[in-house]
Amino acid sequence: MSRALRILVAAAVLFGGAPSLRAAETTQLMRGTAITDSDLLRRLDESDVLTISRLVAPERKADRPLTTDLLFSELPQLKDIPPAIAAEFERYVARQKAAWPTETIGVGEGFDVQLFDRANLNSSDTRFVLAGIVNRMDRAYAAEESCGEIRLIYRLARFDSKPDGGKTATRLPMTLNLVMMARDPRQRDANGKPISCAEIARRWLDNGKWQELIGGQDDATLDRIETNIQISVAPKSPLHDFRSDYLLKVFKYDAATKTFAEGTLENQIDRDRILASEALRRDFRDWLLAPENLREFDRGTVLIPERFLARAAVVPTPAGLDASALQPEYGMMQGEGKGEGSNDSVFADNDVIGALKQAAARGDPQNIRSVAGFQRRLNDVTCSGCHQTRGIGGFHFPGVDGLADKPSNSTIVPASPHFLGDQLRRRDILAAFATGKRPDFSRGFASRPQTRGSSELAGSEYQDGWGAHCSLADAGSGTRDASFTSWTCANGLTCQAAAASRRIGMCFIKTR
Repeated sequence: MSRALRILVAAAVLFGGAPSLRAAETTQLMRGTAITDSDLLRRLDESDVLTISRLVAPERKADRPLTTDLLFSELPQLKDIPPAIAAEFERYVARQKAAWPTETIGVGEGFDVQLFDRANLNSSDTRFVLAGIVNRMDRAYAAEESCGEIRLIYRLARFDSKPDGGKTATRLPMTLNLVMMARDPRQRDANGKPISCAEIARRWLDNGKWQELIGGQDDATLDRIETNIQISVAPKSPLHDFRSDYLLKVFKYDAATKTFAEGTLENQIDRDRILASEALRRDFRDWLLAPENLREFDRGTVLIPERFLARAAVVPTPAGLDASALQPEYGMMQGEGKGEGSNDSVFADNDVIGALKQAAARGDPQNIRSVAGFQRRLNDVTCSGCHQTRGIGGFHFPGVDGLADKPSNSTIVPASPHFLGDQLRRRDILAAFATGKRPDFSRGFASRPQTRGSSELAGSEYQDGWGAHCSLADAGSGTRDASFTSWTCANGLTCQAAAASRRIGMCFIKTR
């Protein structure tokens, strides 16, 4: 296989390739952790059992899901979402005009940078369709009292009339995640006691019983809304390669006002604000390198204080495999040409090396064993970094397209390779909860799942099969970075460079 062809097939895996496991195997992989059956989801959606309006305004009686014009105008709980998104669009357009003053920007194919049409958020022809339900009890470390989270994922769709009087449906590039607490504090078991995390996990692992936990809930379990919009598409031009940008926002539920208010994104480091303040740079460095926080950072369970976080993120795709292609957190490292204490960096290499040596003496590190590992974790604990890693066109859960007349590969695959590769870890946590054990919430890097000793992923693109991310030997020394030495390829495959990366490649068939 030529290098050019390897790059093409690698791009297919990175930016939209279908998972290598068969559909039945994929379904089994998500047993108890995600609901992806399009027929079931459609029934739940059309019957108004799990629509957005039913869950955020349970007192409202409706016989059908609301279109977006009514959703945002008739539900005061959601009134702050459209103006907050509009403000982000205005800021984005201003930045684009400053960066590319010769390019036109607007809605439609006649522009160099084509914007998402915000008219879709105020239309009687569009609505949010239930695309999936995901159990995130693996996040109970962040919300122990509520046993973690349950996420209901909705995809925006447009319904146009056909000449025969029917409707044709088109999915639009926006998802809305309604995040709920996994446990309603008022729910009781058969003995009148508060329902336990163990019982919740057992119901999820027992197919079908999860509906008992969600169907009757009201706004007492609401936590937040997360939105992901493909804000723009820019075809290849003399100035840049093809690019699409995604806007991420979070709106937290305020029980007192019964509204969703704009909030910070979990672990989304506000790079520009931190770099602009010497005090913030110092505080963030000292906080993250403190032993107790560095340990959680290594395990992937760190919760960065809000004072360091951003209220929005714009994520560019495609992104490559190496530090130079991922953003924005790599700009916080010392890097080439940056001296100790540089004003455009937060972490000097020596800071990181010293902290890791002390952590090694305590026996702490599970994943981070080098500066490159620290950089990669600094990226993938963030919303933006995670979304750039093995996603499908900027999304990790687009859902099966049950609306399409002729589904394509991109519409029959429910989730990204990153999402699917993490299911064993999540199921392991559910099983621990169900048996009354303390779960291990740690996780590996987003590019390479933590398999917990299982062989279920062996030979697949999620672990060490064709298309899996792997560790490259340094061309000069022949050694591999200590953080990625376990990223090997299955028999018959070899790790080969698939992008401009010195450390991370992809597993391909050996060539002579």
